[in-house]
Amino acid sequence: QVHLVESGGGLVQAGGSLRLSCAASGRTFSRYVMGWFRQAPRKEREIVASINWLGGRTVFADSVKGRFAISRDNAKNMMYLQMNRLKHGDTGVYCCAARDGARYDSWGQGTQVTVSS
Repeated sequence: QVHLVESGGGLVQAGGSLRLSCAASGRTFSRYVMGWFRQAPRKEREIVASINWLGGRTVFADSVKGRFAISRDNAKNMMYLQMNRLKHGDTGVYCCAARDGARYDSWGQGTQVTVSS
C-alpha cells in the first residue's frame, strides 16, 4: 500500500476554484491508478475522477466533466485535482485513493471542500 495525504480544501464561493493535492509516499507511486473520491453529507461516496499510471487516460464523473481536471507528477509522487466553476453540490470530503489491481485499497484521510451558494 501507499500512504496518501490530501491538502488544499477549504471554503469557496460558488463559481470559484480550488486545487487539491495528494502527496504519496511508500511504494512506487507510478504503478498505481489514482482517483479522487468525494462524500457529501448524507450521501454515499462517489468517484469524481481517475487517472492512469502515465496520466494519459483520465475519467470523470458526469457531474464534473468540463469543470474539473486531474493530473499527476510521478517524479514528485503527487496528484492534483483542479476544480473550477464550483457548485454548492460539490461540497464534501474529498479523498485520494490508489489502486494496484481491481480495487482502490490505499486511502487518504480526506480534505473538506465547502462551496457556499
